[in-house]
Amino acid sequence: MEYFNQIFLSFIASWGYAAVALLMAAENACIPIPSELILGFAGYLIFAGHMSFEGALAAGMTGGLLGSIFAYEVGAYGGRPFVEKYGKYFLIKQSHVDVAQRWFDRYGLKAVFFSRMLPVVRTFISLPAGFARVNRNRFFLYTIAGSLPWTAAILYAGMLLGESWTDLMAYGHEASLIFIVGAVIAAVVFYVRWKKKKERRLR
Repeated sequence: MEYFNQIFLSFIASWGYAAVALLMAAENACIPIPSELILGFAGYLIFAGHMSFEGALAAGMTGGLLGSIFAYEVGAYGGRPFVEKYGKYFLIKQSHVDVAQRWFDRYGLKAVFFSRMLPVVRTFISLPAGFARVNRNRFFLYTIAGSLPWTAAILYAGMLLGESWTDLMAYGHEASLIFIVGAVIAAVVFYVRWKKKKERRLR
């Protein structure tokens, strides 16, 4: 895997935003390329002055959305039997699909939003959404809403870590959990403040 990681890093270093978009599309199309590798290194390139944060964010989001759409359509038109039969040729583990399926079965379309911040599940959640043929517009909206904070956070973390950006690879799963906890706390605080303002207006 280390050999392929070096190829991906060289690709990003040579092709910049286009490589970030293409690799993020592949990752979200269920090809197991760690987003921490792609976005973490892009964050380092921002730190080094070779990319802009806005450009890397746009590339990551564009690629991620296109890859998610592709995986959704594969799930919608091929169904689970197609993925079970041919997924192995694209290094898709059935156990990973099963994990994503359990999340989707439990939380429905909301899982498309929250799972974008979870290891493994974020890569494969588009497939069960496609199996269920959920509303495409809502799928796109939830995908964007869930992917944007995660993409921005990993880019920013890579930028802050600078030369030590590879720490994201070692602690990526833990970072995901911390990020989710922080996002939930922020959402609760925002809701409480919004509710208090609404109550004051009604008085």
